[in-house]
Amino acid sequence: MTLSVVIPVYNEEENVRLLYERLKGALDPLGKEYEILFVDDGSIDKTLAVLEEIQAKDNRMIVLSLRRNFGQTAAFAAGFDFARGDVVVTMDGDLQNDPADIPKLLELIKDNDLVSGWRKKRKDPFFTRRLPSIMANWLISNVTGVKLHDYGCSLKAYRRDVIKNLKLYGEMHRFIPAVASWYGVRVAEVETVHHPRIRGKSKYGISRTVKVVLDLITVKFLQSFSTKPIQFFGPVGIMSGFIGFLILLYLSIDKLFFGTSIGARPLLLLGALLVIVGIQLIGMGLIGEMLVRVYHESQRKPIYVIKKILGPESK
Repeated sequence: MTLSVVIPVYNEEENVRLLYERLKGALDPLGKEYEILFVDDGSIDKTLAVLEEIQAKDNRMIVLSLRRNFGQTAAFAAGFDFARGDVVVTMDGDLQNDPADIPKLLELIKDNDLVSGWRKKRKDPFFTRRLPSIMANWLISNVTGVKLHDYGCSLKAYRRDVIKNLKLYGEMHRFIPAVASWYGVRVAEVETVHHPRIRGKSKYGISRTVKVVLDLITVKFLQSFSTKPIQFFGPVGIMSGFIGFLILLYLSIDKLFFGTSIGARPLLLLGALLVIVGIQLIGMGLIGEMLVRVYHESQRKPIYVIKKILGPESK
């Protein structure tokens, strides 16, 4: 299998048939062996019935029906688990991504490990969709160091070895390029067409901004400190404890040599609090180190990723 196209859908009964037809129109001329995986994320309309009808006529199409609405990240993860292609392309099921852009992604994936679409001329409301997206893309790019114009674009292409090493949780699908950067992947970006939504109702809203920020904190921690948590908690704990120690030392000198009453001074509470917080943070770092070692050693999880082996060992 050369190519797999993974499409999560939720209540898209008006769009899936036309999307399937457009996909065939874009993929058939390529002359490649391909499969189309629709992941029905617990739709409560007729989406699954329409997909079943289409699949009965085309064995290159696979339909995964989740028992309930688990979310887009879980739907992508399910699609990745069942995808058999050397290259996996993802896209939304609302007809806003254009299947005609898939050949552009396949051309770039030859020299890269991950190709991300860029909805440069995005057809969404500015204040509720585009402005929060611009801010989020700037923040994610600067925090993770993986510079992309459009993290939220679902139209992406991955090499098989990239997505098979990914473990997705929560709402992490939009951070896949940043998470994959830990493996040293080559990332490219290409401008893609974006259509306005004509049928159905959008599943996105401005409320997801808070989720993006929380997930970004998780991604940054995993990206930088997943195998060395003491280096995250330790410096903060040492700094807190040191400042608290200086405060208490100052108060002790003031009490012993100058007879100043310190019992009712807020500074005493602050110094004690900083010392306690410092000890707790260092303790959290040590506990994190033990958990990391148990995880990697008990399950034999490597802390490295091999791209290629040359020589006798490659056999």
